[in-house]
Amino acid sequence: MKTPILGAQMLLVAFGATTLVPILTGIDPRLALLGAGVGTLIFQLCTKRQIPIYLGSSFAFIAPIILGAEQFGMAATMCGLMAAGVVFLLASAVVKERGVEVFEKYLPPVVVGPVIMVIGLALAPTAVNMALGKTGDGAVQLVEQDIAMIISLASLITTIIISTMARGMLKLLPILCGVLVGYGLGSYYGIINFGTIADAQWFSAPEFVTPEFSWEAILFIAPIGLIVTIEHFGDMLAISNVTGKDFIKEPGIHRSLMGDGFATIAATSFGGPPVVTYGEVTGAVSLLKTYNPAIMTWTACFAIALAFVGKTGAVLLSIPVPVMGGIMCLLFGSIAAIGLNTLIQKQVDLNQPRNLVIVAVTLVFGIGGMAIGLGEFTLKGVGLCGILAIILNIILPQEQKA
Repeated sequence: MKTPILGAQMLLVAFGATTLVPILTGIDPRLALLGAGVGTLIFQLCTKRQIPIYLGSSFAFIAPIILGAEQFGMAATMCGLMAAGVVFLLASAVVKERGVEVFEKYLPPVVVGPVIMVIGLALAPTAVNMALGKTGDGAVQLVEQDIAMIISLASLITTIIISTMARGMLKLLPILCGVLVGYGLGSYYGIINFGTIADAQWFSAPEFVTPEFSWEAILFIAPIGLIVTIEHFGDMLAISNVTGKDFIKEPGIHRSLMGDGFATIAATSFGGPPVVTYGEVTGAVSLLKTYNPAIMTWTACFAIALAFVGKTGAVLLSIPVPVMGGIMCLLFGSIAAIGLNTLIQKQVDLNQPRNLVIVAVTLVFGIGGMAIGLGEFTLKGVGLCGILAIILNIILPQEQKA
């Protein structure tokens, strides 16, 4: 029974982050669990079941999903997300044919850094509005502001304390702890409707969403797949260091990218968010010294089973808006900080005019909401600034070294 128990524990580690993405984006949380479970099994199949890693909902797609759902509808947004999975497959083919170096040429830190910052900062107003008890656009006050501030700050502070001061397994559960504290306060103030939980069936299928083809959604979302491939490389290096095996060479980074691509296509084909390799689970693998990939098979199976428990979705959807707003303030800021750290660690010299131009234009276009019409299509947001950053990096001349 040791392996199944470890698998259940890994799901606990990933549960908060896996379900946070759908809660923030309006997707049925059970679809995220189903997508993560199915995606992990597909990933294992593509990588010959050699890598002890779990796939969960990707934070990088939160902003595109929310904005895409507003502009194109959720069904069309799923089409764009499936296209991001196709980008993974194309990246896999390129890496197999030409090696990893091709990504370093077209996606250097000066491109990746500011785009990651845009992903984090594009929805900063949404996080603040929700922390104040409003809807994401600030149009409706859902919870009294004073109560909302108490709940959101408690959730935020708990998450910060756990992530910075906790030890052992608890340190891997900051989001879950923050949600539990906020949920408890929400119950105390009487803003949680427990009737919906009681009425929910124990066993039921989640509400599937069928993707609808949309070129606009594809142009808007697919370029983010290029950025997430960089994150994938980092995750593969991390799990390789933890286990002492070079998964970049065997089974090969092209196979792991392929697995991530097919997993994302599968998850989004029925309405779930894109799935990516999870750093949280890598941390748990390192802590527990458990390197058996079979553990992740059990984790995936538990996630799939939980997706068909009706009360799971009801409990997750009952989480008060201020709870998620408080955690989002940290989450989105952390994503932006990762982008900034990319520029710092790689020593991108912003005194060079070309670097300054790439970073400055990318940030303003992405955060400011610039939109460019292409006939009947409109390109905006993260998709626009990602493509723009790549083009600027290609056409702007390199500074001549003395």
